[in-house]
Amino acid sequence: MKRFLCLILSLSLLMGTVCFALAEEAEEEDVEFSDEELAEMEEEEREAEEDEAAVVSGEVYEEPTKEDFDENSPTLYTGVIRRDFGKVIWMEKNTDKSTKSVPAAGKKVDILFVGLRWLVVRMGSTIGYVKREYIHKTDIQAVDPVNETPFNVQKHTYIAKTATTCHVRKSMVPSKGKKDDGNNWVILKPGTELSIWKFYKGWAMVNYMREYGYIDPNELCDLIPVAPTDEELYPDSPIAAYTSYYKMTQTETNQNRIHNIKTGCGYISRVLQPGEQFNANKIMGPYRPSKGYKQAGVLTEGRTKLGYGGGTCQVSSTLYNVLIQLPHIEINHRRPHGGNGASYLPIHCDAAVGNPELNLIFTNRYDFPIRIQGTSNDDGALLMRIYRYHE
Repeated sequence: MKRFLCLILSLSLLMGTVCFALAEEAEEEDVEFSDEELAEMEEEEREAEEDEAAVVSGEVYEEPTKEDFDENSPTLYTGVIRRDFGKVIWMEKNTDKSTKSVPAAGKKVDILFVGLRWLVVRMGSTIGYVKREYIHKTDIQAVDPVNETPFNVQKHTYIAKTATTCHVRKSMVPSKGKKDDGNNWVILKPGTELSIWKFYKGWAMVNYMREYGYIDPNELCDLIPVAPTDEELYPDSPIAAYTSYYKMTQTETNQNRIHNIKTGCGYISRVLQPGEQFNANKIMGPYRPSKGYKQAGVLTEGRTKLGYGGGTCQVSSTLYNVLIQLPHIEINHRRPHGGNGASYLPIHCDAAVGNPELNLIFTNRYDFPIRIQGTSNDDGALLMRIYRYHE
C-alpha cells in the first residue's frame, strides 16, 4: 500500500499538479516520504473515512424528505443531472442496488430542497433524491434569482465565543461533563470564536464537515447577530460569517496543517477598499518555509500528498463561503478541488489555491471598504467573517 502511494505521489509531482507551489515562484524541492509520514497520512485519511461512515445516536435535525413535497411544491432551482455513470433519482437516501431508482442521466430536474449531501428533486411526477455531486453546478439556475438565495449559499446568523470547554456534539444529547463521551465531533477550547447557522430546539447548530453539529448555548458567550443583509446592525456585527472545522489528529503532518491554517488567516485578515481586488495566492503565497509554512497534507485531484502550505486551501475555501453571501463581491476566479471537493465543506463549496489555475480572486464592488478577519484557536474551528470597515 505504501509503495503504491509513493508511486502515485511521484507521478503527481512529475505531472506538475502540486497544489500549493506557485508555478512562477515556488522553490523546486524533491519531496521524499518516510514510512512514518505515509503512515500519518494514511491515518488521517482513515479518520476522515470513519467520520463519513459515523453512526450517530440521539435526536438530530431532520432535513425535509421527499414526502414533504408534491407536484405543486415550488421549485427553488433547476439543474441537469450528470450523464456519467448512469446517474439516477433514488427513492431512498442511499445508493444500494436494491433501492428503487429512476434513470435520469442528462435530464433536467426541479430542485426542491438542498441538503448537506442530498437534493430533493422532481422530474415529471417522480420525486426523489439525487446526490449533490450528481448535478452539474454550472447548469443550476435559481427560479427567482432576486429573492432566492444563490445555490450553495448558507447564511450563518450569529457569531459567538466559547465560554468554557465547548462540545460540538453529534446529536442533541446533553454533555456528560467535560470529558469526551464519544458523542462529540470536536471539543473546542475556551475563547474560540465560531459562527452559528441557526438555533434549533434550544441548541446552536453548526456545520461540521458534511454533518450537523450541536452546541449547548450555555457553553457560549458574546453572542452577536450577523446582519441579515450587507447593512450592518451595529459596528461590531459582521455582514457575513462562516465556520469550517478541521481534524485534531495528533500527527506531525496534521499539526503542521493546523499551524498553516493560522498562518494563512494572518495573511488574509485585511481591509479591502472599493474596487480593490484580492488575490489569495499573492497574499498568502508563496507557500514556502520563509513565509512561515510547514509541510502538511495537500489535496490534489482527490489525492493527498505533502506540500508546504497544506491547509491554506481551507482558509481560502472558508473565505469563499463568506464571500458568496454578499451580492456585491465579484468572484473573478475560483476552482474547487477535484473529485467531490474538500470534505470539510459541503459538496463543491471549496476554493483551492496554490498555482495560477488554483486560486481565489475576487473584487470588492461595494462603495465602502470591507474588513476580512480570519481566526483559528488551534482546536478544530476556523471562523471567517467580513465587516463593513470604519476608520
